[in-house]
Amino acid sequence: MAPGPDQSIPKHASTRGATLALLPIGATFGYYGLPDSLREQLPVQFAPQLLAYMGLGLWMRGASHVLAHLGLERHLIWNGFRWGALTGLLLGAMNTFVILVIYPSLGYDIIFLKHTPHGRLPILLMVPWLICGIAVFVEINFRGFILGRLAELESHWWESHSLRRLTPLALLASSFTFVFDPFLVNTFQHLHWIALWDGLIWGSIWLKTRNLWITIVAHAVEVIIMYSAVRVAIG
Repeated sequence: MAPGPDQSIPKHASTRGATLALLPIGATFGYYGLPDSLREQLPVQFAPQLLAYMGLGLWMRGASHVLAHLGLERHLIWNGFRWGALTGLLLGAMNTFVILVIYPSLGYDIIFLKHTPHGRLPILLMVPWLICGIAVFVEINFRGFILGRLAELESHWWESHSLRRLTPLALLASSFTFVFDPFLVNTFQHLHWIALWDGLIWGSIWLKTRNLWITIVAHAVEVIIMYSAVRVAIG
């Protein structure tokens, strides 16, 4: 039987998983100490995510009940689509308003979005195919793997049941790793801060429900709304 969110996980497995999750975290923040000439290189910007997927692969080789640990079990799919769609609609509307109204009113440029890799691709390729694919990989990486493995470790530190379940330090670490991902920062510049509340909300949902389908669907729906609205607005 697969372990539920309230069942204990062997400490040695938690420690091993957390150690692997620390690799992309260290690479993310270590990136900002590199010389500018290296930080401009695309392979260097992608290095933290590549390390995360390598760590995920190594963890999966030694783990049991992988889908249960990630929150990708089949019986979770219906609730994932239902609550994910609602969350994505709300966040998509809010973040679209922030991008199209709040940021320009503060004097920030958003026209640069036309020249990002996402902005150059045909809209029928981005919506929904690439956006959904990106949502799957990003959520498995940042919520399922990084947050999940850190949460397993942190859960052993607290006596309080609520703290063991919500693991605030793991939530903060994974969210700030998400918002400072080098490729995200270099691509979306000042708009990368939107990822902070996205990461905190998606991470809190995952910790509360242990259902990664919710965050995958929420991520995809939100980005489809934002991307479509911004493409129409800036041409």
